Amino acid sequence: MEYRMIWDYHSHTTYSHGKGSVEDNIVEGVRKGLQEVAISEHGPGHLTYGVRMKKMAEIKEQIKKLQPLYPEIKIRFGVEANITTKGTFLDVKPEEMDFFDFVMAGYHYGILGAFSAENFAAARLKRDQNRSMEGARSKSLLVRNTEMVIQALYTNNIFMLTHPGDKGPFDILALAKACEETDTLMEISNWHPHLDEEDIRVAAKTGVNFAISSDAHSPKRIGGFTKGLRRALDAGLDVERIVNIEKI
Repeated sequence: MEYRMIWDYHSHTTYSHGKGSVEDNIVEGVRKGLQEVAISEHGPGHLTYGVRMKKMAEIKEQIKKLQPLYPEIKIRFGVEANITTKGTFLDVKPEEMDFFDFVMAGYHYGILGAFSAENFAAARLKRDQNRSMEGARSKSLLVRNTEMVIQALYTNNIFMLTHPGDKGPFDILALAKACEETDTLMEISNWHPHLDEEDIRVAAKTGVNFAISSDAHSPKRIGGFTKGLRRALDAGLDVERIVNIEKI
């Protein structure tokens, strides 16, 4: 059975730490035969590659000018907001939400008030010692991480939760239940390892739906979905629950 990707809503450009321009990503989307592509830069709260709202306005204006030049593809303007413990749990303010076609959200290092140092240390420990953290400390971090994301989901209108389970310990079942209740897609990243195969199995116990994203940081990665699809198939996920691919 063969599949194709219909839309890819998660891509980055030189406005943050991507390698291509807005137009480069669009051109690659056309080449890959996508019906829709989105530019969804990192929210402004990231300490190193967050994109301030003034620059977001520049991206939006570019998309407006480029859309008539590429009528064969719909160009969307999104944002990958950063989840935090502060305010409304996102670095995109409530009054800014409607500036975008949609708001995705993900957990990243480099966000103030988001346990970044603790999660980075946990990931390093897991990598260096080839094991998960154990004991009360790791359980406490998992609980805090999970609660932070759940608060963000229930407080904001989030279209998709990006790479859930990446960059720290999280309760995937609890996140999946919250995503189901808030009608939020869970991303199966073609680039990041999470959702991994076991994550997908756990999340699939709920009624949540999924989307595969390239998380492209270079134009050539636009429309990439085969690694994510393989994980989903290996996990036994019903492909009908992946909303942005179809059989061919």
